[in-house]
Amino acid sequence: MTPEPDWLTDALRSLETDDLVRPHREVELLPSGRCRADGEVLLDFSSNDYLGLARDLRQEGIAAGAGASPLVSGRSPDYCRLEKRLAAFENTDAALLFPTGFAANTGTVAALVGPGDAIFSHADNHASLIDGCRLSGARIHVFTSHRLDQLASKLGEASGAPRRLIVTDGVFSMDGVLAPLESLCDLAEKFNSMILVDEAHGTGVHGANGRGSCELAGVEDRVTLRVGTLSKAVGSTGGFVVGDSRFIEYLWHKARTQVFSTALSPASCAAALDGLEVIANEPQRREHLERLAGRLRDHLRRINLPTPSTTGAILPVILGDSRQAIAAANGLRDRGFFVPAIRPPTVREGTARLRISLSAAHSTDDIDQLADALDFVVGTEAQKRD
Repeated sequence: MTPEPDWLTDALRSLETDDLVRPHREVELLPSGRCRADGEVLLDFSSNDYLGLARDLRQEGIAAGAGASPLVSGRSPDYCRLEKRLAAFENTDAALLFPTGFAANTGTVAALVGPGDAIFSHADNHASLIDGCRLSGARIHVFTSHRLDQLASKLGEASGAPRRLIVTDGVFSMDGVLAPLESLCDLAEKFNSMILVDEAHGTGVHGANGRGSCELAGVEDRVTLRVGTLSKAVGSTGGFVVGDSRFIEYLWHKARTQVFSTALSPASCAAALDGLEVIANEPQRREHLERLAGRLRDHLRRINLPTPSTTGAILPVILGDSRQAIAAANGLRDRGFFVPAIRPPTVREGTARLRISLSAAHSTDDIDQLADALDFVVGTEAQKRD
């Protein structure tokens, strides 16, 4: 476990001194404008449930809202259960829920560092991480996987910054490539830097227990915080951060996208709890997905459409030109396949692509048919250009 920095100790002590500590209440909405708060039934005047629909719909078994921010009106029982289950699943001290994965990234990064601090952000990071870096006001240094020597130099030059934070995706969403996490952890430790890894595309896919790229790389206990989403492999909605309980307590008070957002609905939390049980108890889904991905990679090599992805469920086929990518996507759709064309500014100029995302719901026949369609469509487009 990474050591607790002095600034975190001071920040939490300041909250206590100034009487600004907010309790982690468990609150269940009940009929007739009441709630059960930490076991006590009370008339509820905390929620933004202005028409009473969150209560009425909940009693009817329909997905219902949460009422207000968890700091204001509390956390539903399913919300509390989900945070505990996430911490256990991720093998960490604590977890904190956010309304979305985007909010988890932007809010966490902006809370951890500020003006005068230094951020080291991977060039291929998701927009939510990039926006969090910008919102923080810290000085941003961009690095790439193939020039970690430059990252080391930048870390050394920023030794005077009070806080230093390395930020990276674990799996880069447009390339399906893994970040060099072991090397990044080495640098974080050498230069006394925090490190945050976004596991949005790793959770449920990578690692012996499906915890993601950090588990796969064997660096879970060396990473300061891991961010994830519940909207991908988990099959629900929302985002989360896991890590040391002191960091989570700090984010509970300081991550604005959590403090000022309505809590996840009980229905979303219940769905996420079910999804985590499937990930934990049905590893065959992960194994099937890995076999499918390997099969498609073999097909792509055979038809001379190599992908930069070496593992996992994301397999881009880089075509270069946006018009070509759109034509290929339309051709695949005509043949019964929905494969999106990804173009700038989502990816760099000259790297427009088809982005193939596999699912354990696919069959080997599905993979074979897709490969045949790719061979026909992309080959046909190439012949038109010639």
